[in-house]
Amino acid sequence: MIAPSILSADFARLADEAAAVAGADWLHVDVMDAHFVPNLTLGLPVVEALLRATDIPLDCHLMIEDPDRWAVGYAEAGARNVTVHVEAAADPVALAANLRSAGALAGLSLKPETPLEPYLDVLRHYDTLLVMSVEPGFGGQGFIHHVLDKVRTVRRLVDTGHLKLLVEIDGGINDSTIEAAAEAGVDCFVAGSAVYGAEHPAIALEALRTRAARVSAHRSTEGAR
Repeated sequence: MIAPSILSADFARLADEAAAVAGADWLHVDVMDAHFVPNLTLGLPVVEALLRATDIPLDCHLMIEDPDRWAVGYAEAGARNVTVHVEAAADPVALAANLRSAGALAGLSLKPETPLEPYLDVLRHYDTLLVMSVEPGFGGQGFIHHVLDKVRTVRRLVDTGHLKLLVEIDGGINDSTIEAAAEAGVDCFVAGSAVYGAEHPAIALEALRTRAARVSAHRSTEGAR
């Protein structure tokens, strides 16, 4: 799955920018409040407008304080997946249940330096895990390779039936990094500048999908031996 990030799109033309990636699996929307992260982007009214402008399911990544209070509104609006940060959630288990009750998939995100192991039990209540491969807050950063250790750990737990999760990665995904992420076991790749910085976003999207699918198919074959 490829989820282009509109953080790298033209905010004055979001409907057109969504149409430019019509083949995307999800459209990734970064919501930042200038408190949890040092940047301010957009909020629920813009997400509601975007939902009216595109049929691509929205993948809302909430980099905000107090997601227990605000996240459910994005699910009620119609977002397909709503991801909160474990570092910000007061009661992540209850929040997952509330997001699901409101009609969305529940996603949990970890910053690059946040360890995975303390949250393995919490992840049993979630549908997606978003592994951050850059520090959250700004697009265009370099990929942090050591986060792939988290991906490999979760992939093993999913493959052995201990967890049931879609594994997503966000940050620095491009032609040079997507194969390593796919090899580690990522299911969904968030890509911002690699898609929207290209002359033809739809072609760039499909090129990323082809690279990831080739490695993922090889990985699946190896695992079956």
